Amino acid sequence: MTASMLAERTVMVAGKPIFVAETGRGPAVVMLHGGGPGAAGVSNYSRNIDALGRQFRVIVPDMPGYGRSAKGVDHSDPFGYLANMIRGLLDQLGIDSAHLVGNSYGGSCALRLALDTPQRVGKLVLMGPGGIGTTRGIPSAGLKSLLAYYTGEGPTRDKLEAFIRNYLVYDGTSIPDELIDLRYTASIDPEVVANPPLRRPSGPKALHTLWRMDLTRDERLKHLMTPTLVLWGRDDKVNRPTGGPMLLNLLPNAHLIMTPRTGHWMQWERAEFFNHVVREFLSSGSGYAS
Repeated sequence: MTASMLAERTVMVAGKPIFVAETGRGPAVVMLHGGGPGAAGVSNYSRNIDALGRQFRVIVPDMPGYGRSAKGVDHSDPFGYLANMIRGLLDQLGIDSAHLVGNSYGGSCALRLALDTPQRVGKLVLMGPGGIGTTRGIPSAGLKSLLAYYTGEGPTRDKLEAFIRNYLVYDGTSIPDELIDLRYTASIDPEVVANPPLRRPSGPKALHTLWRMDLTRDERLKHLMTPTLVLWGRDDKVNRPTGGPMLLNLLPNAHLIMTPRTGHWMQWERAEFFNHVVREFLSSGSGYAS
């Protein structure tokens, strides 16, 4: 993928700037990235945008709190806030309904948006989404590493490299140093350091926030008819793979694919496979039952 293939702009949503990159024509597909330090839309989906852009209008925002979008997130209801902002982005782009592809934190946003306003979502693709069993019990080793990034001595390149190579992917050697450098630079933006978008809830309302962030407690899941493809790496060390079968049993119109030797970043590690199944699932003549 080359930068010249992407149209870039900033869209004002609720008075805040949201950066968007876009390519392709056809049904709208919004790709929502994860919440790791230094994450951004285009870097998260660099191996997928071209492939999907041949068939769809691919819209890749930087999530609120990340990249070139406005910093700061409502920590009392982060998934609800993100869903509201992405819905507002659809409004500003004149899109009544879009397919949503969400990785981790972005998957939580996509699912919450579908629960709140199902008429705005065509189909869902969720890769290791947060909020699916992640707030119950002891956090995974990968989630602990992620949440500790801005605590203690603060952000360092070594901490970020350890998170990415040891927890984000199955094979840490597959990640080039340049990508770690890019994410580290983004992660030490003073506004982000002062108010990290993804952090452990604290204070008197922490338990209430954790409850709201556990999407499996939402009774609406059992009635959400949106066709959904759940993708989960069997070796995910951030959000436990048990979340895959959990979603399959909760959502009435869900399909589940779990792949071996795959961590939390399936779209990077298994890009060719990911691109194929997502194109097939989202296409109008899909073999997936709806």
